[in-house]
Amino acid sequence: MDALSEVLRAIQIESAFFYQGEFTAPWSFHSPQSCKLAPYIGNTDGHVIVYHLLTEGWATAKLEDNTRVALEAGDIVIFPHGDPHYLQNGEVPRPLDGESALQQIFTDGLKLSRLGGGGEVTRFVCGFMVCEPALIAVVLNGLPPVFKVNIRADETGRWLEDSIRYSITQVGLSDSGSKAVLGKLCETLFAETLRRYVAASPLQQRGWLAGVLDGEIGKVLALMHREPAKPWTIAQLAQEAGMSRSVLAARFREYLGEPPVAYLTRWRMQLGARMLSKSSHSVARIASEVGYESEAAFNRAFKRQFGHPPARYRMQAKRAAV
Repeated sequence: MDALSEVLRAIQIESAFFYQGEFTAPWSFHSPQSCKLAPYIGNTDGHVIVYHLLTEGWATAKLEDNTRVALEAGDIVIFPHGDPHYLQNGEVPRPLDGESALQQIFTDGLKLSRLGGGGEVTRFVCGFMVCEPALIAVVLNGLPPVFKVNIRADETGRWLEDSIRYSITQVGLSDSGSKAVLGKLCETLFAETLRRYVAASPLQQRGWLAGVLDGEIGKVLALMHREPAKPWTIAQLAQEAGMSRSVLAARFREYLGEPPVAYLTRWRMQLGARMLSKSSHSVARIASEVGYESEAAFNRAFKRQFGHPPARYRMQAKRAAV
């Protein structure tokens, strides 16, 4: 799990939003592609991850290809790639179109949203998180379109659910820091859900999560993400993992489709790109922080990755932000 921890630490959730829903059967709600939510949360370029925490009752989550996930109280269902989907309990002639209701939902904030025919009650806390697309892609590439975990099975999960529900009740009261707390709780809930999903996942043959679950390759990934600026060589990584260089190279490529050093270079470039767009640090300082001894070497590597030198990339990112 160390590699997962290091990646989640580096991702830094950029913004988050919650809303509460109280629905009475029968009801059905259609949530649009998450990219349509980004402007309402405050970052049109970010990737939005959508999840729903069912706090009471039951429901069904359904993708547009008719993939269904049954939900009960304590379940969190996550749509990591932002796929459009339905939440429902019973059949209705016309589901509520979430896209047309976006403005009202985000204007109301945490004001309770109600929907339905007056029958059995289902309650949700719905969350939206905006992440840097290039950084979160490392994790997303190993995840299905939808998955669920239950957080009521142990004390940690129950504490997290109680904390979220309590903090939501404080928003709008005198506690001016409650929204910041909610943002951190949103990030924590996502991380805890991922941990539980990975821990319960069957062994996979390929992909980033499969590498994380492999003892030796997971250790190598954790080292690179923990200290991306360190001048790692395949010999050093192999020694840390307790395996030969040839075995490390073969197994790493089997899981992730590229050599360890190529993977590390690509991650360094993504970190550098974020610093260029989010900070005012000089290119020389950014180069040093992502593991390059010279600005010229960083410029060459960056241009190979993105097609533009760092200075032009920064200028374009600023224009896009404006």
